[in-house]
Order: sequence, then structure tokens, then C-alpha cells
Amino acid sequence: MEIQLELRKFFWYSNLVKVCMNDRGETVYLKALEIQGFKSFPDKTVLNFGEDITAIVGPNGSGKSNISDAIRWVMGEQSSKALRGGKMEDVIFGGTEKRAPVGFAQVTLVLDNTGRIFPAMEEAEVAVTRRYYRSGESEYYINRQSVRLKDVTELFMDTGMGREGYSIVGQGRVDEILSTKSTDRREIFEEAAGISKFRHRKEEAERKLERTEENLVRINDKIAELELQVEPLRAQAETAKKYLVLRDEMRVLEISLWLENLEALKADARKLEIDLRNAERERDEARTKMDAIFAENEQFGQRMQEKDMEADALRGEAAGLDARAAEQDSAVAVLESTIRHLSENVRQAQSDLRESESRTGGYEAQAAEQEMKAAELEQQAAALNEELNGLLSRAQAASEQAGGAAAEAEALRGREAIAAAAAADARAEAAAVRAETEQIKARRAAALADREAAERQLEEKSREAKANRRALEDAQEEAEAAANIISGHALRMEERKKKAAALTDSRVKLTMDAGALDNRIRLLTEMEKDYEGFNKAVKLVCQAQNNLRGIHGPVASLMKTDGRYSLAIEIALGAGLQNIVVDREEDAKSAIAFLKQRDGGRATFLPLTAIRGDELRERGVEQEFGFVGIASRLVRFEPEYTHIFNSLLGRTVIAEDLDCGIAMARKYRNAFRIVTLDGQVINRGGSMTGGSTSRSAGVLSRAAELERLNSRTADMHRQLEEARAAEEASRRELDAAQYELSTAESQRRAAGGEGLRLQGVKSQFDMLLSNLRESLENLNGELEASGGRIQDNEARIAAAEQTVADRETEAAGYRAQAEAVLSGQSELLAQSGRLTESITAHKADLAAVTANREGALRRAADLRQLASELSGDRSQKEAALTQYQQQINAAQAEISQRMRAQAELKTQSTAIAERLTAISQEKIALEAERTARSRAGQEMNETLLNLERAASKLETKLTTSAMEEKQILDKLWETYELSHSDAQAQRIELESVTKAARRVAELKRAINALGTINVGAIDEFERVNGRYTYLTDQRNDVEKAKGELTGIIREITGQMTEIFAQQFKLLSESFEQTFVELFGGGQAKLELEDPENILECGIDIKAQPPGKALKTISLLSGGEKAFVAIALYFAILKVHPTPFCIMDEIEAALDEANVVRTARYMRTLADKTQFIVITHRRGTMEAADVLYGITMQEQGVSKVLTINLNDMAKELKIK
Repeated sequence: MEIQLELRKFFWYSNLVKVCMNDRGETVYLKALEIQGFKSFPDKTVLNFGEDITAIVGPNGSGKSNISDAIRWVMGEQSSKALRGGKMEDVIFGGTEKRAPVGFAQVTLVLDNTGRIFPAMEEAEVAVTRRYYRSGESEYYINRQSVRLKDVTELFMDTGMGREGYSIVGQGRVDEILSTKSTDRREIFEEAAGISKFRHRKEEAERKLERTEENLVRINDKIAELELQVEPLRAQAETAKKYLVLRDEMRVLEISLWLENLEALKADARKLEIDLRNAERERDEARTKMDAIFAENEQFGQRMQEKDMEADALRGEAAGLDARAAEQDSAVAVLESTIRHLSENVRQAQSDLRESESRTGGYEAQAAEQEMKAAELEQQAAALNEELNGLLSRAQAASEQAGGAAAEAEALRGREAIAAAAAADARAEAAAVRAETEQIKARRAAALADREAAERQLEEKSREAKANRRALEDAQEEAEAAANIISGHALRMEERKKKAAALTDSRVKLTMDAGALDNRIRLLTEMEKDYEGFNKAVKLVCQAQNNLRGIHGPVASLMKTDGRYSLAIEIALGAGLQNIVVDREEDAKSAIAFLKQRDGGRATFLPLTAIRGDELRERGVEQEFGFVGIASRLVRFEPEYTHIFNSLLGRTVIAEDLDCGIAMARKYRNAFRIVTLDGQVINRGGSMTGGSTSRSAGVLSRAAELERLNSRTADMHRQLEEARAAEEASRRELDAAQYELSTAESQRRAAGGEGLRLQGVKSQFDMLLSNLRESLENLNGELEASGGRIQDNEARIAAAEQTVADRETEAAGYRAQAEAVLSGQSELLAQSGRLTESITAHKADLAAVTANREGALRRAADLRQLASELSGDRSQKEAALTQYQQQINAAQAEISQRMRAQAELKTQSTAIAERLTAISQEKIALEAERTARSRAGQEMNETLLNLERAASKLETKLTTSAMEEKQILDKLWETYELSHSDAQAQRIELESVTKAARRVAELKRAINALGTINVGAIDEFERVNGRYTYLTDQRNDVEKAKGELTGIIREITGQMTEIFAQQFKLLSESFEQTFVELFGGGQAKLELEDPENILECGIDIKAQPPGKALKTISLLSGGEKAFVAIALYFAILKVHPTPFCIMDEIEAALDEANVVRTARYMRTLADKTQFIVITHRRGTMEAADVLYGITMQEQGVSKVLTINLNDMAKELKIK
């Protein structure tokens, strides 16, 4: 049918060509050209053309040739090179410095169709439009109706106006005529002869014939192939029909068995759920007990911590007591030192007292001796007074006897005696004073010696006191520094205690976390080793890997995936998780035999040598919103399993959620399976599976959890070791801080004790120095007083000696007077003289005795005074001694008090030590109890692990049961495409499950006995048999069409040969005539290179200008060649005039005379052909009726100016 339609279409086009040829003489011309955005014409520009000659002029580069390019382009030109560009986009205005580029180029060609040159067009005017965008899209319109490029090409074909016609003549077309290859000229002659469309249709018919022959070969090949298939398919179809009968019976039985198994699984699942709830309850109870044990352990730990805190407090208190005891010891030592110094002071004071008593006794003895001497002298004076009184009585009696002269002499003698006695008294006084002075000087010398000794002792003790004061200041500074150090150590101690407590808490927490993590890993590892979660068959095969060859393991154990994908991958794989990967088909066969022998159930095996799978390659799916990935790319596996996972997951897409999955499924028409991250499924074909799922019960979830826990355990144990190391370091820092604190406190105690000792020494030095200064002051006072008394005594001695001299002079005077009075009385004078001498002697003796007595009394008084002074100093010493003794007693009392306090402190220390021992015992008891509770906790932990293992196994069994349920449901769907409710509708009552299973086995054996079943063979046989019949009929139709096409091609070739021969003859004659007319003589002709093959041979042009020999065109000059080419074009136009002809500077190579000839000849043709000439030549411009001037006032932008020369001639009245 297709070939027949093509033939009818071909005949329609042939008739169209004949109509066009018959009507070519009627008027049709180019009315207007509309350009917008094309090359240098960004603005909409319209050029209106008349039926006469239009010339387009302008300077080079102004855009003249762009007009001919626009006409060529709108008529379907596809070569950018022919349009003088590098790429088609170059036809769009590219912008200038002042103008932006435009987005498209559009050209519209308006043609007059009143002569019906386009028979298919009813309109009197035909507008052809082409539009091109920068994106590369092209649009074509005919009378504003969108058409194809082919429609535009066919519209202009054989009219001379097409892109291969001769209506547009540029330098390129002239070059084709002037080409040295004669075959390059054929297109122009064929277009002029009107056989271009014939050639096009012939070529199209030849292509159709070639395709028909190819179809015929292909049909014959298919028929031969089908002949090989029909008979085998007939046998297969019969076998398949038998299979369908068996399968239908097996289908009902198998569905019923599966449903029975499903109900059994559900019953088991209900029991498992009950067992799981009980196990979870027991597990929760064990966990509660475990938590209680942990809480008790924490309480034990807290109590032990409290004991530690109490012990630390007691140790601190003990340290304080020790410090206080040390202080007491230091104070006692200081007091004892003070007592020793005070005792030394007492001994010194007692020695001073003994010395003072000795000196006072001496002074008392001397005073008593002087007093005794004074008493004796007083007795002597009394005797002397009695003797003197007797002598005076005698002298009185003698005087009375002597008479007046004698009385006077006696009176004078008495006066003399008195004067002599006064002299004697003065002499005695002087002697006494001298003796006293000597004693005072002796005492002064002793006092000076004592003062020197006291000054030396004071200086020495001052130096010792100063050194002691400096030592005391150093001790006080050291004690103060030690106190500051202790404050700093105490702060650091407190911080380190807090840090140690925090690190201990962190270590305990990490220990508990690491223990829980290890327990969970151990539980999951044991479950993996036991293949928990896998069905019985998979467990048996995996546990027998050492006895079976080529077993790699279940799919679930050969892959890993991130936690966020595990649920989706698990749902996507479904029962495929439990498929077992093996090396070869033989290994799978051995494993199946192994399961049969042990009645181990059924398993699916995936041989690496047989499984092949490809990933989904749906374009654009990876850019869809909510696309997570192709499932096979979201799992990690060894490269050898690539085909396995591509087969299982390669055509499954993982989506974010169900909305995204539904959107993707709709867009791609359910072409692949989609699984969401939360486990909802959109199956290929559109069915959906979903609901709630457990995120932790699956094999893959368990593997993901185990991988995650294993990745955490190293970090957890590293953190635990770091915590232990940090705790140990903190403990060492705490011990070091405690040692530093104890050392600092010892230093402070030592400095304090030394300070107290030095303070006592300082007090002793202060007292000693005070005593020494006081003694020195007493000695200085004594020396000062003795010096004054020595001076007084010396004055007294001088006064006494003066008195002696005066009284002796006075006595001598009285004696002389007495002698004068008694000059005549010698005996009386002698007696008187003797009495007087005796009286004088007695008075002298009495005066001497009296003076000695008074001197002795004074000396005794002085000695008494010195003794008294010494007694006063002794009182002070005794008071100091008493004070020293009191201080010793006070120190001893304080020592006793401190010893009692020390004893009390020792008692308290002993009590604290006993309490610390008790606390240690309590801690040991608590530790033992905590150890016991820890063992109980470990036992409970093991119990909890067993319960968790049991619960996990039950959960895994429940999951496995759910998976097996899902597998049954999946098998119902995958095998029979039945949902559970639909399967229930087809279920039959089974007499016995065992008998039904046996019958299913028999049916399977019967089906296996049938061999390879091709259920599709029935339909395939019908299809192939029908196809065979159809192709046989088709082959007959194709052979018939081939014959018809061969005839048509033969007919077209004959018509083309006939038409071309006729038209070539007309063209040759026209060329000869036109050549003579243009050149003014000479001759020219057209020759076929092979007249026997006129449709394929080349065409030679030979010309003989006037006065020259006949030669081929290639031997002519450039101007002659161009003129010959123009003559050929004009000859063609005379035979087959085109509606319009555009000439682009074809006369550029001619001289001015030939330009004028060309223009005049063009005028002769203007009645049948509309000429549009792009030119620079004056002769051509003068022949034109309308001038269009192309200017470029703005750089890169062309503008059009119009001048109608005919209208101007009329206005100017030019003929």
C-alpha cells in the first residue's frame, strides 16, 4: 500500500510539472521583499519591485549583496558558505557598538500568482517567509501557514526560481558556467530544460526501488527464517498446551498449599508474637532488675565515695591535728628553750645577788668596824675630856693662884689652847677627809671597772639580740611565704579533687557505655554466626560451606550499605536477601542435592557464571526531584558480584518518599520499580505495596547496626583508655599536690616553731639588755656621785688645812701675849706652860679623836648608804629573779598545758586513726558487697543477654516469618500475579496437605518431563504462522511494486531524454542567436560530450568572437568568458523566461561598451522577465527604471533609498 501511495504521489508531481511548463508564458513577478534582522538589516526594510528593471547600487560593503543573499536564503538555501558566512547563525544581525544583536532573522518574498504558476496555490499573491533563531530553530511559512523546507523547495522546483535554478545569478553561478569541468554546468541546463524535477523524482523512484529490493531481500530472509520456526513452534505449542493443563491444576493446588502455609505461618507468627511479648516482658523485668543492681552499685559507689570523702575529711582533720601537735611540740620546744634561757638568767641573777650580798656584807662589816672605832674614839674622847677638864680645873686653880697677870696669861693660854684645839680639829678633819677620799677613789676605780665590763656585755648582747631579731624576721617571712604556698596548694588541691571526681564519673560512664556496646556487638555477632534471620535451608548451606564447593554466602552477607538506605534496600531485595551466591551452576546443583538429602527445605542460588544484569539507563531519572539513587549503587560489594547486584537491584530506584516515587512512576510510565526510604514500593506496572515496617529487625538492618557499632567500639575503647589515663594522671597530680601541701605545711610548722623560739630568745635578750642598761645607769650615777664627793672632800681638806694654819697662827699670837704677860713669872709661866701644853695636847688629842670618830661615823654612814644602795639593787635583782622564776613557772605550766593538749590531740589522732581503720574495713565490706552485686549484675547481664538473644531470635523468627509470608505473597504475585484476596477466591479445600504437596510434586515432575516449556509458543506459533502468511502475501505485493517502479523509472528516463534533447536543441539555437546579437557577429554553439548519454554527459561551450578562431570557453579572455556566460544566461531566459532574475554584479568584468550592450539586451527581455540588478556600472544604472541605493550611514547598519527614474523622466519631461 505504501509503494502504491508513493507512485500516485509521483504521478501528481509529474502532471504539476507539465502544467507549469504550459503556463510559463503568463505574467508572474517579484512584488516585494521584506527583510528584518537579516545580516546588515536590523530594522524592518521593505523593497517594492515593478515589472521592469530595478537596479540596486551602493558603495562596497554597504550591504547590496545581502539583498540577493536574502532572496536566495528565503527560497531555501541551506549552505552558509553560499551565503558568504561561516555558520547559519551569521545571517542574524550581530550588533554594533551602538546596537544590540537581534534574536532572529526573517525574510518574506511576495510573488504575483495571477498567472497560476503555482497551480496548488489559489491565491493571486504568494508570500514565502523564512525565520531563523539564534537557538538554531528554523520556521517556514507560505501565506502565513507553517510549512516544511521540502514544501518551499518543491514550490520553486522547475520554475527557474529555486536555489538550484537560474533566477539568481551571481559571481558563483558565472564561475560554474566558466568551470573547466563540463559536468558542473549540467544543473543550469537541466533547470532550464525543465527536467530537474524529473531527475529528482527519478532519483526518488530509484531510492524507492532500492528500498523495495532491500525489503524484498529482508522479506525473503524473514520468510526463510519463519519457515525454520513454524514446525518447531507447532511441536512446542502442543507441548505448551499440555503444560498449561498441568500448570492450571498445579496452580490451584500450589495456591491452596501456599495459602495453607500462609495461615500456618500466621498462626506461628501469632504464637511468636505472644512468645515475643513474654520474652520482652521478661527482658524488661531483667532490665529493671539490672537497672536496680546498677542503681545499687551506684549507691555502693556513692557510699564508698562518701566513705572516701569522710576518710579524706578525717585525714584532713588528722593532718590538722598533726599540725596542731607539731605546733604544740614547737611551742613546747620554744618554752623549754625559754626556760633554759630564763634559768640561765636566774643563775646569772643569783650570782649577781651573791656578789651584791658579798659586797653589801663587806660594806656592813666596814661600817660596823668604823662605828666600833668611833665608839672607841668616843670613849677616848670622853677620857680625854675628863683629863682635859682636870687640867682646866688645875689651870683655873693656878690662874686663881697667880693673880691677874696670870689670869690674863691663862686666858690667853686658854685662847691659845682653843686655837690650837681648833687647828687640831681642822687637822683631824683634813686627815679624815683624806682617808674618805682615798676610799671613794678606790670605790670609783671598782665602779669604772664594773662599767667597762657592763658596757662590753651590753655591746655583745646587743649584737646577739640584733642577729636574733634578723633571724626572727627571716623566720616570720618564711612562715608567711609558706602560708601563701599552702593557700595556692590548697586551691590546686581543691581543683584537682574536682577534676579527679569528674574524670572518675566520666570513666565510670564510659565503662558502662563500652560494656553495653560490647554486649550488643557480642549479641549481634553471635546472631550473625548462627545465621539468625535466615531460613532453614540457607542456614544449612552456610553452615556446611566447608563441605560444599563454591559457596560465597547469602546476598545479605556479601554487601554493606549505609544505615539510611538499609530499610529500602532490604525491602527492594525482599526474598533475594536469602539467595545464596555460588561460583557455578554445578555448585548450585550440589547444594540443592545437599538440601534434598537432609530435607532442609528450598533455597535460591545465584551462579556467578550464569547471572547477568544491567543497571537502569533511563535518561533524566537522576535529575528527578526526590531521586536518591539506583539501588545497586547504594550498596558496597566486591567487584565480582557486580552482575549479581545489578540483576537484583539494577532496575530499582530509591526515592525520598512516596510522593516523589509516584511522580517518577507517572512520568516514566511505571517502567521500573521504585522503593522509598521508608520501605514503600511502587512495582513495575503500577501496583503498590506498603505499610508499617520494623527498622531494626531485618538481616540488613542488623548488619548495618553491627557495622556501625564496630566502627564505634574502637573509638569508645580509645575514649575509655584516655579517660583511665586521664584519671590516673589526675590521681598522680592529686597525690603530688597532697605531698606538696604536706611539705609546705611542714615548712610552715618548722618556720613557725623557729619563730616562736626566736621570739622567746628575743624576750630574754630584751630583759637582759634592760638589766644591763639599768646597771650601767646605776654605775654611771655612782661614778658621777663619787666624783662630786671627791671634789667636795678636796675642798674640805683645803678648808681644813687653811683652818689649821689660821688657828696655829692665832695660837702662836696668844702664846706670845701670854709669855709677854708672864715674862716675870717663870715658874708660873712654866707651870702654865706645862698646863697649857698638857691642855693643848689633850685638846689636840681630843680633837683628833673627835675628828677620827666623826670620820669613822661618816665612813660608816657612807658604807651604810652604799650597802643600802646595794640592797636596793639587790631588791631589783631579787624582783627580776622572782619574775624570771614566775616566767619559768608560767612556761612550765604552759608546757604542762600544752602537753595535756598534745595528749588530747594524740587521743583525737588515735580516735581518727581508729575511725580511718574502721572506714577502711567498711570500704572493704562495701567493696566486697559491691563485688558481689557486680557478680550478680554480671549474672543478671548474662541473663539479660540471653533474654535479649531470645527476644531477638523471636523477633528475627517473627521477621523471618513475616518475610516468608511476604515471600509467599510475592510468589503469589510474581508467579500468578494474584493478591491475597484474589488467591483466596481461587483456593480449594484440600483433603490433605501432604497429598496436595505430593500431587504438586507429581505435577512438577510431569512438567519437568515435558522438557523446556515455551508457554509463549502457542501465541508465538499463531503469530509466526500468521506472520509467515502475511509476509508471503507481502512478498508478492513487493515484487509487483518492484516491477511497477522499474517501469516508472524507465518511463521517466525516456521522458527526460526526450525533453532534454528538445530543450537542449532550443537552448543551443537560442545561444547561437544571442551570441551573435550581443557580440555583433561571430558564432557559438553548445555540444554534448556524449550524445548517446545525454542525461549524464558533460556540456561544452565553444565560441568564436568576431575576428577570432573558434575555441572552447576556457581559452577565452576573462572579459570574453564573462560576456559568453551572460549570452548563455540571456539565451536561457529567451527560451525559458523566469518570473524574475537577480543579477549580482555579473557585468563587473566587462568593459563599458559591453556593459551598455548587456543593459540594452536586458531591456529586450524585460517584457517577460523582471530584472533586479546589483551593480556598480553606469551603463546598467542608466538602463534601470528604478534605483535602490544602499547606504551605511550608521556603521554596520544598511539603509535603503529609492529613486524611480521613469517618474523623474516624466517630471523632467525627458524622453
